[in-house]
Amino acid sequence: MEFDFASGKVWSENYRNSKLRDCDFETMSGVPLDPLYGPTDLQGNPVEPKEDIGFPGSYPYTRGPYASMYRTRLWTMRLFAGFGTADDTNERFKDIIANGGNGLSVAFDLPTLMGRDSDDPRCQGEVGKCGVAIDTLKDAEDLFAGIDLSQITTSMTINSPAPMLLAMYLVAAENAGAQRSQLGGTLQNDILKEYQAQKEYIFPPRPSMRLVTDVIRFTASEMPKYHPVSVSGYHIREAGATAAQELAFTVANGFAYVEAAIKTGLKVDEFAPTLSFFFNAHIDFFEEIAKYRAARRIWARWLKDRYKATDPRSMQLRFHTQTAGVSLTAQQPEVNIVRTAIEALAGVLGGTQSLHTNSMDEVLALPSEKAARIALRTQQVLAYETGVANVADPLGGSWFVEALTDEMEKQAEAIFAKIDELGEGSILEGCLRGVENSWFQGEIADSAYEFERKVSDNRRIVVGVNGFTEGNSLDDMEILQIGPEVEKRQLDRIWQVKKDRSSESAAKALADLEANASLPDVNLMESIIDCVRAYVTVGEMIDSLAKVFGRWAESPVI
Repeated sequence: MEFDFASGKVWSENYRNSKLRDCDFETMSGVPLDPLYGPTDLQGNPVEPKEDIGFPGSYPYTRGPYASMYRTRLWTMRLFAGFGTADDTNERFKDIIANGGNGLSVAFDLPTLMGRDSDDPRCQGEVGKCGVAIDTLKDAEDLFAGIDLSQITTSMTINSPAPMLLAMYLVAAENAGAQRSQLGGTLQNDILKEYQAQKEYIFPPRPSMRLVTDVIRFTASEMPKYHPVSVSGYHIREAGATAAQELAFTVANGFAYVEAAIKTGLKVDEFAPTLSFFFNAHIDFFEEIAKYRAARRIWARWLKDRYKATDPRSMQLRFHTQTAGVSLTAQQPEVNIVRTAIEALAGVLGGTQSLHTNSMDEVLALPSEKAARIALRTQQVLAYETGVANVADPLGGSWFVEALTDEMEKQAEAIFAKIDELGEGSILEGCLRGVENSWFQGEIADSAYEFERKVSDNRRIVVGVNGFTEGNSLDDMEILQIGPEVEKRQLDRIWQVKKDRSSESAAKALADLEANASLPDVNLMESIIDCVRAYVTVGEMIDSLAKVFGRWAESPVI
């Protein structure tokens, strides 16, 4: 139907005569929004709309990586779970599976994330508090006991010690009878965003990149169904980045891993199909959908044009989504169920391949069993009751959504140009230099400050925080408590493992790991697997590598 421009003039006059609310009409990230969108908003794009939008499963994949999308298979419903000891978390995993969850996602405690053992004096009071404590192969075996890892995919949110936890998962699976080639899942293993946002780094950036590429090379050879890196914008967004910054920094990190792997001698199509992404689903509904669509389009074009990929799977950006933890409030936590449902819907309408929904009480403590079940039921309502899975990219062609997708792409490309300039023609080098000179950190800090200023000035209302505060009592909320007895059980466990293992085998495995770390062309995964089989702890392996690589200290941004 032709657009009626005469009616448009009438609307324009009526709009000018309207008394508007005192409101900043912009996205959460500060993108100004027009009051109405039409076909003229799609003119002047670098690519014609028909080619730019295309079809699901066809280049440039704006509308989704697969032709049939959810008509063939629903997204994987994951719940991020981990607390206390491996035995405790194993029980939660089995409850999730029994209630319809079809993918596991492991949350590790802070000592594990930082590569420290539970018996390290610096970890006192933190063991098992924000995730599960994993020190040795024994813990990994208990974590997955009674779960057929050849039949269920497992995501592990671990970064600096990622090679060690992958090795433990692999050996535990093999000891239970699974084959390496059968194992499916995702290792976060995205070290660049640690320097940029989350700060759980150990070694300096450049040797850390070696460990990432060692994992990529190992899985490409040994574990064809496994995703060795989940390039993660989630934590970048949680630290305060805008949607466009999350998109650009994340995809740029993906380009950096592509360049790093190519430098090791791999061809792009040998590993790019196994790379995956992890995005935030924040509360600004349409901005998030546009972000996902732009990410797919950018990845496809860059992989084809710049990195010369020829396999369509290399160009298909596939991603996991988690609803925004930072959007949850301690005030009126039940309202978080509403926020999570809206954010999850954005992820589904944006075409996510797997989804984690946060629990309403996560801002207060680790999720209770009841809260975790409600979070899973939220996904199941979306999948089976709403009908949103029946049509691929149902918002595709919306003038507003397409214009916002173009805007996300435009802002991201401007950031890529800056990173490329920093690296003198190399995105890899630009990302490394941007970390080393704190450019990324400064950009995120500025955006976080700007958002908090809007909340403080009441230009952005957060229900229960700076508006609608009636009912903020937490008296009726039952939360999960991790007591000191959990730490004691874990300390007893690690003491027993060290007592029972062969000291000679452990010492030899560690010596071999340290020696091979001094040889830049040696893939360290086999040495790490040898350490795991000898029941060497995560902390012992990290300390051995630190003797060669050193430890990283960030320069503060003021």
